[in-house]
Amino acid sequence: MAKIIQLQQDGATVAPVIVDDGWTVLRGTAEQPLTDEQIAAAVQSQDAVLFPLSVFKANEALLAGRDAARTGVWLAPEDEPGDAEAYFARVALVAVDFPVFRDGRGFSTAYLLRTRYHWKGQLRAIGDVLRDQLNFMKRCGFDAFAVRADKNIEDAIKGFTEFTVTYQASVDEPLPLFRRARAEVGAQPKETA
Repeated sequence: MAKIIQLQQDGATVAPVIVDDGWTVLRGTAEQPLTDEQIAAAVQSQDAVLFPLSVFKANEALLAGRDAARTGVWLAPEDEPGDAEAYFARVALVAVDFPVFRDGRGFSTAYLLRTRYHWKGQLRAIGDVLRDQLNFMKRCGFDAFAVRADKNIEDAIKGFTEFTVTYQASVDEPLPLFRRARAEVGAQPKETA
């Protein structure tokens, strides 16, 4: 069974752990797009399936009766994050695809899903997910990571510990460093002479 990295609450801290991945990503290619038969078979299966947003939109009636606990949707870089909001009640998982390492649109998509559209469930990074990106993905709101199959997941998990200080504001820390530092200085008692 494939493995993913998932962030789990451990007391006051959030820790990345490696867990089994029970989800199947339904994916076609430019040369071989998904057929109606493949889509129908995935809908009828008892497996946990991540459907492309385009398939979800085109097959709403077919997917309407599917168990939400076994249903997820994934967004391609060109998909609008707001289009997925209509399906939040019908899915247990939202994923964002990174087709190539250099395509950073998924970071913005994750940030919008968490902040503007208020997705509270699991947000997973799929596709060309590498160690170098994991900490930045976490900062944008991802809490699960399907590391590329040809990479060592035990090595990739170390990507979360490579940075100890963050400067910019993001989903995981809404205040930039200079505002956090200013708040700390203001909270210290003033010395009197």
